[in-house]
Amino acid sequence: MVHYFIEFRFHGYAKKYAKHLIHEVARKFRVKGVTQNRAVPHIALFGPFTTNHERKVVSEIVAVGREFCLVPFIVKGFNYFDKEHKVIYLDIDPSAELKELRRKLAQKLSKISDSQPWDDKKQFQFHSTIAFRDIDRKFSKIWEYTKGKEEPNIKQHLLRITIIKGKRILYEYDLILKKLLNRKQALSRYWLNKTIKNYKDYMAS
Repeated sequence: MVHYFIEFRFHGYAKKYAKHLIHEVARKFRVKGVTQNRAVPHIALFGPFTTNHERKVVSEIVAVGREFCLVPFIVKGFNYFDKEHKVIYLDIDPSAELKELRRKLAQKLSKISDSQPWDDKKQFQFHSTIAFRDIDRKFSKIWEYTKGKEEPNIKQHLLRITIIKGKRILYEYDLILKKLLNRKQALSRYWLNKTIKNYKDYMAS
């Protein structure tokens, strides 16, 4: 059965910083858990999950998205999950708006999907993965290297909620334009420029 995933994809400097760090770690330690497919720095918002109600999932995301406009957060420092399989990540300091947006998404989508245990947690760990999967034997060295770097402190706003279906963008809901974008529009430079322009105009007003 096809899997879905709801995420936010970094833009601007945060995207460049995270992508550079991901590839730097991958090259230095010869790991490719994140770079095996094209590295796309992102924050998980819900999932992965399966559902028989794709159209309802999309409509619920649009309904939640309409309630929000500027959703700030800060990329701030490094951390790791000490699980069976280790994960090293960029720590995310979420705003109240980001916490509430994710909570509402989880509340709506959990009713129409097979959600993950962490999706229902109030203390959700917002993060953006740097390295995982094939790092267990090299974890200590990678962590020492990563935490020795200057900690980032990058302010960013969540601009779009991305709906992934089978590792491909299905739709994006644009919080700034208040518009559901199909795959072609979501990947379009025209629409991205329009989003960024409206975002900058909004911030300047």
